[in-house]
Amino acid sequence: MQIILLEKVLNVGNLGEVVRVRDGYARNYLIPQKKARRATEAALKEFEARRAELEKLQADKLAAAQALGQRLENYALALTQKAGVDGRLFGSVTNMDIATGLVAAGFAGIEKAQIRLPEGPLKMIGEFPVQVALHPDVVSNITVVVTGDVA
Repeated sequence: MQIILLEKVLNVGNLGEVVRVRDGYARNYLIPQKKARRATEAALKEFEARRAELEKLQADKLAAAQALGQRLENYALALTQKAGVDGRLFGSVTNMDIATGLVAAGFAGIEKAQIRLPEGPLKMIGEFPVQVALHPDVVSNITVVVTGDVA
């Protein structure tokens, strides 16, 4: 399916590009999320009329993400979970737990989909590097410190 991108999408393209993607990806994700529109003649004309407005919105989102990324860079988030005496957690620390902890710490607007855990959920106590992708161009590195609550 041919679509017009209304914002930058990782591994797909930039704002304003007409790209071909799989039908399901366009119908089920890009179009409902307002990240793209079908590439019809009418949609192309409307996009060209709104191009400056969309570029300004994209620049504002990028600036906000960069500001939040600078505040977030090298932040250490402390989480406490129940753990056994050998240091293994009962359960795990997921991206949802990290996102909830960051929002509670005052970093508004962070969602679980933005948290990147390269080796999956954290299952041990200790310090772990985690990436937070605030925008396709802005990725901040934080440290998650998991402490055990032996109870």
